[in-house]
Amino acid sequence: MSRRTVSHEEGAIYEFTPGLEGIATVEPGAELTIETRDSLDGAVQSESDVIEAVPEEVNAATGPIEVEGAEPGDVLAVEIEEIRLAEEHGRVITIDGFGLLDGYDEIDAPWTKLTPVGDDRTSVRFDDLEVPVDPVIGTIGVATAGESYTTLVPHDHGGNLDTTDVTGGNTIYFPVFQPGAMLAMGDCKAAMADGEMCGTGSEIDTEIDVTLEVIDDPASPLERPLIETPDAWKTVASAETLEEACERANMDAIELLAAEHGFDPTEAYAFSSLVGGLEISQVVDPLVTVRNTVPKSYLSSPI
Repeated sequence: MSRRTVSHEEGAIYEFTPGLEGIATVEPGAELTIETRDSLDGAVQSESDVIEAVPEEVNAATGPIEVEGAEPGDVLAVEIEEIRLAEEHGRVITIDGFGLLDGYDEIDAPWTKLTPVGDDRTSVRFDDLEVPVDPVIGTIGVATAGESYTTLVPHDHGGNLDTTDVTGGNTIYFPVFQPGAMLAMGDCKAAMADGEMCGTGSEIDTEIDVTLEVIDDPASPLERPLIETPDAWKTVASAETLEEACERANMDAIELLAAEHGFDPTEAYAFSSLVGGLEISQVVDPLVTVRNTVPKSYLSSPI
């Protein structure tokens, strides 16, 4: 199957809704290259360019892409094969009213630092320091079940997850809430730390190679995104507080462990405390996001 390109120039969204309409339609098994623009729509090209406040439209997500045959109750698998940087610099910024340390007197906001891409494209520079390139898709999701959420917000449909495991070599699974799933993605970073503390990573244009599959009879129902790495499964949950997000991610892991091992809820809860691992994805968006990691030696094929 030849690889098809879907570009932000064909269409991009700033809100995930139940009624999304596709800019492209593909069959299950489709191999795609998704072209994305940086989360700030090219507004920052020098260190004199600053963003005074969070824009009304931010985190353009290329798409939506309709996947034929995907129906509510199915699972959409997005295998991320490679993320390539598509411009010569990223940018990391602060915005007044946004970020973990917003309001601290010693933190300047608004503020911009360009992060040039090295000649070998394996690092970006922050002043004289080199940071390894490890590209991340910040915003990725499907049409929502009911409410609508801007591309700044993470929720059960995905959205602005800002999760470092949404990267090349991993697969992210989404519950399908609407016919066609309606996948969209963007807001990529050349590098980003867990937490995304200042509110951004190194925001940058990218090209993303993905393969899409539909699972029409999942072994366990999926309510929220799930990430597969070579070594682990990671439940992903977002909520208003870190504690609530942890609870949801842990409950999702418990359900998967119970289904695989025949545990009752208490046994699965106790077992998760032995083999799971809570990780912070981001703490700066309107909802915070965490993930719970279970090694594949304890969770083989949950969906």
